[in-house]
Amino acid sequence: MSITDFLTDLFNPDLAFLPKALAIAVMSSVVCGVVGCYVVLRGMAFIGDAVAHAVFPGLAIAFVLQGSLVLGGAVAGVATALLIAIFAQNRRLKEDSLIGVFLVATFALGIVIISQAPGYAGSLQQFLFGSITGIPDRDLYLVGGTGLVILGLVFALHKEFVAVCLDREMARSLGLPVFWLDIVLYVLVTLAVVISLQTIGNILVLALLITPAAAARLLTDRLGVMMLLSPAIGGTSALVGLYLSWSYDTPVGGTIVLVATAVFLLAWLFAPRHGLLTRRWRRPATAESAGGHRDDLAGAGEASPAVP
Repeated sequence: MSITDFLTDLFNPDLAFLPKALAIAVMSSVVCGVVGCYVVLRGMAFIGDAVAHAVFPGLAIAFVLQGSLVLGGAVAGVATALLIAIFAQNRRLKEDSLIGVFLVATFALGIVIISQAPGYAGSLQQFLFGSITGIPDRDLYLVGGTGLVILGLVFALHKEFVAVCLDREMARSLGLPVFWLDIVLYVLVTLAVVISLQTIGNILVLALLITPAAAARLLTDRLGVMMLLSPAIGGTSALVGLYLSWSYDTPVGGTIVLVATAVFLLAWLFAPRHGLLTRRWRRPATAESAGGHRDDLAGAGEASPAVP
């Protein structure tokens, strides 16, 4: 399918779900790209995975009650994030152990709940792998409003988040409320995950949170630039992924993730400073330059007149 045909379908009234899916995919990818920078800096990808599973009971309850999936997932995810933060205060158990406990428990609870609904198999597949059809207008507005709230909190607490991500003990010694900042960050990760579930699905949503930020981390050493590149990569991946999915009839969530992964692999290979092939190309050039410099010095020494 050509790009012109895709644009025609976007404005086709009979395909009203397509522009809504594109809007949600791009908005959620941009938000995940911004929040994912903190996740990558702090090395908390496991927390993102746990949150992605934690929202599942809320989705199941909302589906059974025919309520808003976004709202149901947000409530469940925030509740689990708060539990993780509270239980993590007990130094006897490490944070990753607690995350593992809640990850499995919440996902199992969601499966038990949704299994009580008729025709749950098809709904389960939609939750796990995403779907671009049947997105109500209220979810579109809810995703947009939630995304603005997330970005507003990120910009307001940016310095504090960076301090906690880089050195928790230093942040604590500076008087920052590390515990409450942890909770706010968990909640923001939860909300970013929830608004992405419509198109990406429960299983693949972690990639949208991590992959663009990881690619941006390879491309720059400056956090400000990274936080611009990451949402740009995420949003572009959503746009290209939806176009390819619509053109070749492939699952939209998986296609978006594969596009983002392709960008990550290109960055891993060709990033200006940290790319694998870039570093290998730079080494021979550096060695040759150093060797030529030594030859010039030696030649200059030989050509210089003898000291009387």
